[in-house]
Amino acid sequence: MPLAVVLILLVVGSLVFHVLSPWTFTELASNWGMIDFTIDITFWVTGAVFVAVNLFMAYCVIKFRHKKDARATYEPENKKLETWLTVLTSIGVAAMLTPGLFVWADFVNVPEEAHVVEAVGQQWHWTYRYPGEDGKFGEVDAERINADNPFGMDPDDPNGQDDVLVYHPEAHIPLDKPVKWLLRSKDVLHNFTVTEFRVKMDLVPGMQTFLWLTPTRTGRFEVLCEELCGIAHFAMRGAVIVDEQDDFDAWLDAQPTFAEINAIPAGNAAVGAAQYAVCSACHGQQGEGLAALNAPKIAGQSAWYLTRQLNGYKSGARGAQQDDTYGRQMAPMAATLVDAAAIANVVAHIQTLPDEPAPATIEGNVENGGRAYRVCAYCHAGDGSGIQAVNAPRLAGMSDWYLARQMQNFKDGVRGTHPSDFYGFQMGLMANTVHDEQAIKDIIAYINTL
Repeated sequence: MPLAVVLILLVVGSLVFHVLSPWTFTELASNWGMIDFTIDITFWVTGAVFVAVNLFMAYCVIKFRHKKDARATYEPENKKLETWLTVLTSIGVAAMLTPGLFVWADFVNVPEEAHVVEAVGQQWHWTYRYPGEDGKFGEVDAERINADNPFGMDPDDPNGQDDVLVYHPEAHIPLDKPVKWLLRSKDVLHNFTVTEFRVKMDLVPGMQTFLWLTPTRTGRFEVLCEELCGIAHFAMRGAVIVDEQDDFDAWLDAQPTFAEINAIPAGNAAVGAAQYAVCSACHGQQGEGLAALNAPKIAGQSAWYLTRQLNGYKSGARGAQQDDTYGRQMAPMAATLVDAAAIANVVAHIQTLPDEPAPATIEGNVENGGRAYRVCAYCHAGDGSGIQAVNAPRLAGMSDWYLARQMQNFKDGVRGTHPSDFYGFQMGLMANTVHDEQAIKDIIAYINTL
């Protein structure tokens, strides 16, 4: 009898939880309402079976419970019961599967007028490519992928010269227009998912997959990877912004094409030396950093990272948080570099400065720090040299007090909370795995040995 009561309470509790639960689907933002309908049918069919089976078990426990002098009846077959079970099971399975066939028929038939966007997945970030005015994508090849050509573009393919390249996890698409997403992976299995759009698809290395949708409301929607792809899988976030057509066109026109990127001249270190005069007041003549002015060592830091951070300060993605006192000081200084050429010149000059390891100022348990650093090494490399492919800068030989401060800033949400700072957001999630100040010191002490 107690088992029967438990089964009945399980059914009642499940129904009450369903009715009163605050959790439900995110609001639909695409044309794929049929997917919600299909899921609802599956839910009701499986829910009805759950209720029926558990109540039937409770009924059997009560009706056929032990009674003195009672005898069991042996009935090896019951054709009437078997017929009903077969018919009802067939109806239930058909009710769950049939709507999915109609959804799939629509899913594989992409409207001819659909806009085309390519989403490229990589541990652990998203980038995007749009066809240019010719409406054709240029050829790509994994063997061509390098730091200067992250998309693997064929420089000799004329169709690719006007391709729009967005090396950032944020994409834009127009409202009420069908969009076909071509999906490509550089390394391992990923999955392109925007919950409000309902459709999703795996990215399979060596092949191209696709999905399509028509966005039905403007807004900013988070992109997730729903295929376990490595240690930072949970932090592989991006965004799709649905714009009115005019806003989308303006955004797309502002993005660089492959030809424009290739035409950008290399930074001029001699010109950058004069522009660096402002920087040297805090960071030192040799880029060695001045702790008294809260300016870290920048000599020896990767050019791509310095460029990204300067652009982040200029755009407000970094140094805009109220509690980021020193970042707020840096933002107006970065604004004195008026364009991409000025940034490139200053960075080129910094690359000529002598790279002497910053003095160690933090002590900790090196052995403990080495164990904890194994997680950091996935992105920042075992020797702390940084890995551009995963957007992780150099740590070894840099100002340890600055590393400790930034780690704490990531933990406290002082850094990495701006909607466009996707890589800072990733680091914030990773920093929260470091539990206290002593653990930070231990890791930094180990980095000082690299």
